[in-house]
Amino acid sequence: MPASNDVPTFKEFSPSMRVDLLISDWKAAIGPELPQEERERRLYEQAWEAYQEGDYGFGLWCWHECDRLTNNLNGNIREVTRILGPGRYFGFSHRRVVAEAVPVERIYRPRKGDMSTPRTDAFVLPHYQVLCVYLVRASTGDPKAKATLEIALGELEDQRRADPFLRHFDTFRDLLTRTSASPRAPDPTPVTSSPTSTPKSKSPIRRAPARRRG
Repeated sequence: MPASNDVPTFKEFSPSMRVDLLISDWKAAIGPELPQEERERRLYEQAWEAYQEGDYGFGLWCWHECDRLTNNLNGNIREVTRILGPGRYFGFSHRRVVAEAVPVERIYRPRKGDMSTPRTDAFVLPHYQVLCVYLVRASTGDPKAKATLEIALGELEDQRRADPFLRHFDTFRDLLTRTSASPRAPDPTPVTSSPTSTPKSKSPIRRAPARRRG
């Protein structure tokens, strides 16, 4: 799979169980005496490096971690970027490519009352990420994905208050619609302006001399 902008080239897609085990080991190895933000930054950095090596399973984790921090910081993307480090925000270009690569047939979707546990090769995704996956598939003309998405969207309004992550699906849907309508549009990932930047000076407008009346 080709990379898009700064998205790494796909090599593998580790299932959720492997990602969770490694994340747990990395988290335990980080010194508890460090400040909370520093621990979060170091853990994210390790997952980001694994994603940059082409493992999209860690991309899913980075995606959710960005949104978790965004919720905790009341939508302040500047603060999220500060904590994660410059250039590590999991923007729309990353989300779209990773969503396209998720093996839909291996997504774990338990039914009500189902007490079974996910298989070791399954992908256990938050509900809003599952919606993003089906949205991308539906946009390519996949009839099964479109039908599944329509059923899920019919239940969406009743779930909004209980699930603060659903607003990130709304943002993803808006950006997917925008980029589909304008293929050459730049990647609409959140950016922070530099406080030291100054507007460019405008060249003075020269006017032609007025004609003299004889």
